[in-house]
Amino acid sequence: MSSSSPAASAVSGSAPPQAPHVVEDCMGIVQLLSDGTVTRNSDYSHLPILRDIPSDLPVQWKDVVYDATHGLRLRMYRPTTVGKAKKLPVLVYFHGGGFCIASFEWPNFHAGALRLAGELPAIVLSADYRLAPEHRLPAAHEDAMAVFSWLRDQSSGGGDAWLAEFADFGRVFVCGDSAGGTIAHHVAVRLGSGTLALGDQVRVAGCVILWPYFGGEERTASEAEAEARPLASSEFDPGRNFDQMWRIALPKGATRDHPAANPFGPESVPLDDVPFPPVLVAKAGKDRMRDRVAEYVNRLRAMGKNVELAEFVGQGHGFFVFEPFGKASDELIGVVKRFVYCTIYGGHG
Repeated sequence: MSSSSPAASAVSGSAPPQAPHVVEDCMGIVQLLSDGTVTRNSDYSHLPILRDIPSDLPVQWKDVVYDATHGLRLRMYRPTTVGKAKKLPVLVYFHGGGFCIASFEWPNFHAGALRLAGELPAIVLSADYRLAPEHRLPAAHEDAMAVFSWLRDQSSGGGDAWLAEFADFGRVFVCGDSAGGTIAHHVAVRLGSGTLALGDQVRVAGCVILWPYFGGEERTASEAEAEARPLASSEFDPGRNFDQMWRIALPKGATRDHPAANPFGPESVPLDDVPFPPVLVAKAGKDRMRDRVAEYVNRLRAMGKNVELAEFVGQGHGFFVFEPFGKASDELIGVVKRFVYCTIYGGHG
């Protein structure tokens, strides 16, 4: 005859520990598990990745570490058609990806940077930053500040030879698409509020914001319309993942009205008295966030900011990324070129 103590019964009857399970799966690329760990898939082949980039573009590029502590790099591009006697504007570019995916190494972002460097022409610095959910916001914003601190240090001499020979540190533009456009906004705010100091050598002359990735708890009309529209099986719409990306990018427990997402949210810094450089905003006509982009432009203009809006009818969110050699992208390059050089030499507005 056998017997067991109550303690032994409790142990033998307890459920085995549950293995970590997926709580968020973002596009099959990033998986957040129940224990807080993150797995990443390096296979992006199911996304519309560019396969062929012309090999004869007149641009050289190289990768440079700008933050050794976090192992962060940027890709520097310089046109080969401009002699050393001519100093070029510097375009600091931050890529999109909902703060969760992508890199300057993506062929699409690489192709876009090649075009900007060669056709503006300009020195382009296409920077990576830490991604969520491993590094939730404001990590990406802090990394953007580190890029500009690095650039300030480069302007003092003894730095990269390409920058020393070709860069005009007095004509720097901050630029980005989607999440990178949101980063560009936050860089402009920090510059204007004085929390990012660049010294006397570096001057941000303008800000180029391409279809910025803003959020808010209350749906706009264009967001509600996009949610209700059926998606064809062959159609790629990055906007389907926007809410999820905000969930895993924002600080834990934050809503889409957090200042990192909503520039006009209840906790956001009032921008009325914050000086902005001239701003170019590109709006895609089929972007689900087009209403937010329009509101952003209208509210900045109402504050007296110098803001230009370029509208691309019939284009979707990220068209320059997904079709960097398309007709609309040709037009975008021309708009950015005009903005940069008119801002430098006058006539903008």
